[in-house]
Amino acid sequence: MNKQESDILKTLITEPFINQRILSEESRHSLGVVNRSIKELIKTGYLDEEVQLTQKATDEFKLNAPKRAIILAAGFGMRMVPINTEVSKGLLEVNGETLIERLIKQLQEVDIKEIYIIVGFMKEQYEYLIDEYEVELVVNKEYASKNNLHSLKLVADRLENAYVIPCDIWCDLNPFRRHELYSWYMVSDLVDSESDVRVNRKMELVSTTGNVGGNSMVGICYLVKKDANVVKERIETLCQNRKYDNSFWEKALYNKNKMIVDARVVHATDVVEINTYEQLRELDSASNQLKTDAIEVICKNFDVKAEEISQITVLKKGMTNRSFLFSCKNKKYIMRIPGEGTDQLINRKEEAAVYHIIASKNICDNIAYINPENGYKITEFMEGARVCDPLNVDDLKKCMAKLRAFHQLKLSVDHTFDIFAQIDFYESLWNGNSSVYKDYQKTKENVLSLRDYIDSHVQEKVLTHIDAVPDNFLFTEETSGKEDIRLIDWEYAGMQDPHVDIAMFCIYALYNKRQVDRLINIYFENKCDKETRLKIYCYIAACGLLWSNWCEYKRNLGVEFGEYSLRQYRFAKDYYKFFKEEMIENESR
Repeated sequence: MNKQESDILKTLITEPFINQRILSEESRHSLGVVNRSIKELIKTGYLDEEVQLTQKATDEFKLNAPKRAIILAAGFGMRMVPINTEVSKGLLEVNGETLIERLIKQLQEVDIKEIYIIVGFMKEQYEYLIDEYEVELVVNKEYASKNNLHSLKLVADRLENAYVIPCDIWCDLNPFRRHELYSWYMVSDLVDSESDVRVNRKMELVSTTGNVGGNSMVGICYLVKKDANVVKERIETLCQNRKYDNSFWEKALYNKNKMIVDARVVHATDVVEINTYEQLRELDSASNQLKTDAIEVICKNFDVKAEEISQITVLKKGMTNRSFLFSCKNKKYIMRIPGEGTDQLINRKEEAAVYHIIASKNICDNIAYINPENGYKITEFMEGARVCDPLNVDDLKKCMAKLRAFHQLKLSVDHTFDIFAQIDFYESLWNGNSSVYKDYQKTKENVLSLRDYIDSHVQEKVLTHIDAVPDNFLFTEETSGKEDIRLIDWEYAGMQDPHVDIAMFCIYALYNKRQVDRLINIYFENKCDKETRLKIYCYIAACGLLWSNWCEYKRNLGVEFGEYSLRQYRFAKDYYKFFKEEMIENESR
């Protein structure tokens, strides 16, 4: 039977037949469709002459009846800043009820008791649901580095006759049913410029083309057995290819430019996906989650009410922090919220002291607020700014000139950034775990052996940025129209040999040796002596191990940096080798 016939049959199992007109109203199909469908259903044996369900229809309902549900709740919910720093998105409250509890109750109302919740970020917050609702938690350990395609892979063998549900959905009316006959994917009648699909006249979900908007994707899906098997196979295939690490699970629903399941269209007011702080505020202005520390800080600092804060938008997740953009009093700002474990990595009082020293030097971004206790920081947003392109020589010359000028100020603070102490410190945060690298101890010994050469060739120590990487050089345009460069993110800054900043730039940019030597020549304007160059090689090796250890610590927290972490370890090994080779060559002359 086709979709229209299935809809008529589903209506008849809940509402006994009275006449075609009432059936048309209940099923939301035209009178003509109802009449044709009834004739075909009688002909194929699903209805008898009195328009009553036959045993064949009953068997079909039993075959396709919903048995279980899978709720996806592993992700960061990055667009939900600043709320996502305090609570997982599935536990947002609307009208005093958490999103995920409402979904569970609606599922249980239609006798679906087998419920799996895929968790990852803040997984502990969902633990109480096991006792409260007898659900099963499935942990996605890769939630930080892979999207929900990989979450669904963990339960791919349980997709038959199952609802797949995002956790950040608020449903006014219960969208789940005791009876289903075919697979579907839910979209709303709202036009969304970011949607990948639209509903065609056949109620199929087809890919959008060009810049044409589609139907807003709600994300709830139902899969009968035959389609579940196809999706399971597709998920397993896609997950074998790293190309799809950041893909949504819906990728497995597509066959070329069309989904393999039908559309189920709902009114935009009936089902709401809550992606942002402002969407939650619009739905429930009294929600407890709106009263976050970050919002309260903004209100107090700018003397405004919460409703005067608008255009809250997540920025790209950094390696250490989460940041979001917001507007207040007709001006844009960026607020930084420290990420997981940063309280152990960064001394916020020392960071605040650095900002105090450089505040009037036209070096950094403009600070509107900084808290030396918890690391919350608000800076003015620089419209139209861009970061340094580490492959653009003109950019490099300008950035190195800015860096050199900063070093020449010879500013001073009361704390030092000790590279070798930090290497040991980050290692201590592994909580007794050994390194993932088999030759770590040998590599560390080699790097530590470079310390004597470094110490004997340090001329002076001044305030050094430490994290002077390409992404932290912002090219801006002043009101006068003149280009300027601001150096941002001073979390690690302290007293050190300023040449450490050159090494840090190189390793973050993942430079090869030729590029490293080019940057050294640019900074020193082609006047770098051999001993200093070798010292910078030593810094590259030491800093490579430093950030490799840092990455291993973050990995234990569930944060993965892929190629970056591997390359840092290679810098430690390669530049120790380059240094030794150069020393041997010098000695042989």
